[in-house]
Amino acid sequence: MESKSAGSSTNFVDQLVYPGDVVLDLSTMTNQTIKLGGGLRQDGDVISVMKAGRLRFSKPNKYWVESSQKRYVPHAEDSVLGIIVDSRSDNFLVDIKGPTLAFLPVLAFEGGTRRNIPKFEVGALIYVRVVKAIPGMNPELSCTDASGKAGEFGALKEGYMFECSTGLSRMLLSTPTCPVLDTLGKKLSFEIAVGLNGRVWVNASSPSTTIIVANALINSEVLSGVQQKIMAEKLLQRVQ
Repeated sequence: MESKSAGSSTNFVDQLVYPGDVVLDLSTMTNQTIKLGGGLRQDGDVISVMKAGRLRFSKPNKYWVESSQKRYVPHAEDSVLGIIVDSRSDNFLVDIKGPTLAFLPVLAFEGGTRRNIPKFEVGALIYVRVVKAIPGMNPELSCTDASGKAGEFGALKEGYMFECSTGLSRMLLSTPTCPVLDTLGKKLSFEIAVGLNGRVWVNASSPSTTIIVANALINSEVLSGVQQKIMAEKLLQRVQ
């Protein structure tokens, strides 16, 4: 949805909002076009909240409410963390926290052929892309990007995986980089894979660093950007 309006109102941005909250008053703003994403509605000159969550803003002009949901609803092109639960002749069955198990075809890998089918143990963690997500049907996955290359997709070994809300996952994937990841990344060396299905994998050279990063990410969900930075800096002081 597009709406003729204004510069940006920052009073509510990055804060928790609730249904009925008025976050923008277009009558007080200079003329320009803003885009409204999910969770917001326009009544005349008033932009109000329809569902609880955190109000987000991305340049140049988009606002939306990021909800924290435990349940994941698959969408095509989502990157997710899956857990192998079984293997069949043509597919691996994968838990992606959705309503049903997903299928990962044995050939859905870069250069995949019947002669080089990968082997996964039950419980293996993999980073995959949702290819098809039709309501009422099992989602289909791939371990390649749209061009057929493996890229960042594949098995995630070692490290630590934790489950979280989909809202936290989206925050960690936001652009520009969210403050907690930006602050930690300047001092610590670690790998991270974030699934839009509410799973995050962290790996570092030492278990203590892995735990510090994971705890910081988990604690960041209810914090504003400034609070995230302060929290991360305090954690870093303890390990220096």
